[in-house]
Amino acid sequence: MEAAPMLRKTAPRKARTGRLQRRESLAGWLFVAPMLLGISIFTLFPILIMLILNFADWDFVLGLEKFAWAGLDNFGQLLDDSRFHKTWMNNMIFMFTVPVCMAISLLLAIIINKHVFLKDFFKVAYFMPYISSVVAVAVVWQVLFHPSKGPVNQFLRMIGISDPPRWIADPDWALLSVMMISIWISIGFNMIVYMAGLQAIPKDLYESAEIDGAGGWTKFRKITLPLISPTTFFLLITGIIYTFKSFDLIAVLTKGGPAGSTSLMVWYMYETAFLNLKIGYASAIGTVLFISVLIITLVQWAGQKKWVNY
Repeated sequence: MEAAPMLRKTAPRKARTGRLQRRESLAGWLFVAPMLLGISIFTLFPILIMLILNFADWDFVLGLEKFAWAGLDNFGQLLDDSRFHKTWMNNMIFMFTVPVCMAISLLLAIIINKHVFLKDFFKVAYFMPYISSVVAVAVVWQVLFHPSKGPVNQFLRMIGISDPPRWIADPDWALLSVMMISIWISIGFNMIVYMAGLQAIPKDLYESAEIDGAGGWTKFRKITLPLISPTTFFLLITGIIYTFKSFDLIAVLTKGGPAGSTSLMVWYMYETAFLNLKIGYASAIGTVLFISVLIITLVQWAGQKKWVNY
């Protein structure tokens, strides 16, 4: 007889709990709806369209009436496209900016963290190129690297180099010039991240190593490098992804020239889609770009188990 009243009391409580959970779920969906809508419209939907256009031959200016399926022809053309091969190789070379930038950034981070006064000033000074407009940075470097009137070549002539490089105007030097500018831009960000990693290392470890007679190189190799390896791995992953999506610096500085020497995959994809109006072929280039980044990232992720210490 006593169980029935208890059941009657429990049922309304469960109903109220269910209504409360549904309200909380609805409120949660309403809060995340703008973000999900934005991701769907600007990320997921374009990816889906690109996957479809991989197998199409379409000039979007002519409308949907000219849409035609091409099968795997776009990917077959990529295999015979010498310009695409050169662009892909340029991207592989451009990746070397990442380890060089990381090495310079780590050296600066160690020096500033230990041996320099006014650390905040140097942090801001090195970080400024990273947060500056890429357009402004590219215009400044265009002036600096001017073959005849640029300050860089004028200085080289002053010190006795009669025939200095033509930098971004020379196919043999243009990609190297862009790589140097990219390194200069990225040093500040890498340095700040490395300094955060260095400051997280317990000082007791260095003191114990000094008591045991370890020198500076030994402490760096046995303590600093292993303990900042997660930071190094993070910068390596993000840096390589950044090299594959570099566009604004190329667009302002060289537009892929001279003679395609600075054309990277993103620039070639943009040029194919919006200048030559070959949307299907550009989508195939984008797919190869995605697969390249994915494979390189997976290789790094598999290799990090051997050298990253968490």
